[in-house]
Amino acid sequence: MVFQKGTITTEFEKALEIGRPPNVVRLFPHSKALIVSGKVIDRALMAKGKAMTIAANGRNYWVIRGALKAAQRANAAIIVEIAKSEGGAKAYCPTSLWNLAMQVDEVCNELGITVPVAVHADHYGIQSAGDVETAKIEIPSIFDAGITSVAIDASHLPDDENLLANIALTPYLPRWAGYETEVGEIKGKEGLSTVDEALYLIRGLNAHGIFPDWIALNNGTTHGIEASESGIQVSLTVEIHNALAKYNISGAQHGTSGNDSRRLQKIARETRTTKANVATALQMLTWGVKVNEYGNAFLDENGEFVKLPDHGVDDRMWAEMVAYAKEKGLKKGDYKKLNLPLDNKLHGQPREIRERMAKNVEDFVYGLLTEVFNAKDTAPLGIEAILKAGSYDLGPKSTRIEDPAQWTEDLIRERAKKKQKDEKTYDD
Repeated sequence: MVFQKGTITTEFEKALEIGRPPNVVRLFPHSKALIVSGKVIDRALMAKGKAMTIAANGRNYWVIRGALKAAQRANAAIIVEIAKSEGGAKAYCPTSLWNLAMQVDEVCNELGITVPVAVHADHYGIQSAGDVETAKIEIPSIFDAGITSVAIDASHLPDDENLLANIALTPYLPRWAGYETEVGEIKGKEGLSTVDEALYLIRGLNAHGIFPDWIALNNGTTHGIEASESGIQVSLTVEIHNALAKYNISGAQHGTSGNDSRRLQKIARETRTTKANVATALQMLTWGVKVNEYGNAFLDENGEFVKLPDHGVDDRMWAEMVAYAKEKGLKKGDYKKLNLPLDNKLHGQPREIRERMAKNVEDFVYGLLTEVFNAKDTAPLGIEAILKAGSYDLGPKSTRIEDPAQWTEDLIRERAKKKQKDEKTYDD
């Protein structure tokens, strides 16, 4: 089957007809944007092998626009996402869980984007029993707004509560939707995820007939502006992914910014990762902040961000952003909180300024997709997956192999206590 980059093919038209999930069809009945389940993106990268695609964190409109243009150039399947902390009920970004799909659809139709795009709710955080009850109402609402994939992140909780939260909430996800789970709170090189933690979570889910598409680990990275040089632990990731191989689950790599290209190439080449989140670097690029090859922002001798001339926002706007940050006492890692209050002013800049904001992202993402992540030409593989399934619903990658009788709530808690006791004995 042959696809021509940048052209409308019979295969694309068929995928558009059958591959868009029901919520997307209802919201955008006349759209030509191929917004798909996260499962489609995962399968496309799996089909290519030794490849992952960007999950571009759309903190502002220009990230979304630039990332989609890059995917079209690279003929790559892509994910656009926003996290609950960024775009949820307590948002600090103008992009939200309820308007992300609308923005993606609009940009795709305006620019003639023909690659498959998943719209992902990242880090839907669960930190208490109350959060679980709220999520039972809120998760359906974000799917009503066009989300096609979600990460249930209860990794802040003890292992048994993490597992039980995932079990409680998966009935509120459409069965066709992409689904990511997480073990080991993302917090840097301390408290790295273990094989036992990951197996406990995935075995328990499997016993309940729940088959995640991705698992995210704490494998040595952090979110935001990278301060540590340790970065992603590739060998640990390989070990955990291999231990989970019979469950046929892919990896989701969080906190990609701050890791050099060679390490990210190793993640794509040596692990089962198909999804790589990039957030802070893309935001900085829209503003014109100088970043290195893997997205870390440069600081000058005074500890201030280095703003590149003729890149990103204009100098007047940048001065206003810096002044606002100082007025509000925002440290460098908190500059992300500028996105919401200053969004309208950013939109009010001249067209050429807005275009270069998106262009900075486009060029950076294109480089990642083609030179680092090995995602080039994965768009046709996503379309093939839809046509092969004959549906927007690709189904699960795994089957139940664990005994449900061994994973009742009581036994889940008992297993967790035993595991904690064993770990404590080992530490002593």
